[in-house]
Amino acid sequence: MADGIQDKVRITLAQASSVLGDVDANLERAGAMVREAAAVGSDLVVFPELFLTGYALGQVVEDPSRSARDAGLLALGREAPDTDVVVGFEEDGLGVHTYNAAGYYDASGLRHVHRKLFLPTYDVFEERKFFSPGQSLRAYETRWGRMSTLICNDAWQPHLVFLAIQDGARVLVVPTNSSQSRFPERYDSQTYWKDISTFLARMYQCYVVFVNRVGEEAGLRFWGGSHIVDPWGRVVCEAPEHEEALVTSELDLGLVRKRRREVPLVREARLGLVAREAARLADEGGDV
Repeated sequence: MADGIQDKVRITLAQASSVLGDVDANLERAGAMVREAAAVGSDLVVFPELFLTGYALGQVVEDPSRSARDAGLLALGREAPDTDVVVGFEEDGLGVHTYNAAGYYDASGLRHVHRKLFLPTYDVFEERKFFSPGQSLRAYETRWGRMSTLICNDAWQPHLVFLAIQDGARVLVVPTNSSQSRFPERYDSQTYWKDISTFLARMYQCYVVFVNRVGEEAGLRFWGGSHIVDPWGRVVCEAPEHEEALVTSELDLGLVRKRRREVPLVREARLGLVAREAARLADEGGDV
């Protein structure tokens, strides 16, 4: 523990389905799950991507977007005074844009909102039809030091993880809506996600908190399998596939510092070099 930061944190994976388009019903369900997690001493409850709306927004007639400071969302952060919440929702961006967002809430209000940066728009995925991409990535302060949220496809972008870690994150919070692969000969989503979580935790010497939903929606079957991986790449807890579950595990974030001292993989970032070469590639016509 340093500067009042706590190392021990109990995190709950809230693996559940959503009612498509019914924000109030999903908020009520989320509140009940937060209370249940708080009863066993959870410090932080993490819900899946877009938990408050569901994923297939093309089938929703009424606008389900909410401000990040919506009264219902703020109330969720106060549901249990010592239990913080990360929850996914469609954010109303001043009536002009909407975002696939995840907010971090505690008893004092909104601590941070992350807007998904990489929106898959191929095959059955249509996120750019409904959302604008976020424009920034920031780690944020919690009682347990800095964390960073990466929503689903964001975690498949190694440069985003690099930025989050260099911004001080000890925990990567990864809310997702990952469905079973329709074309398993191309890739198996369960295997890919487990490999990605393990790789990121091991290479960036942090905890990875992966929370997926379950249930079926618009032909997509979400498989669950939420898990936490430690800085050595070991799975420390895991929810079952294809069923709802609340899984709580105590993490020792002091182990992040220990592991980074043992093998200093993230210490020498060469940010100046990275910035120069990224700028050069952009000037030469690279994707910006």
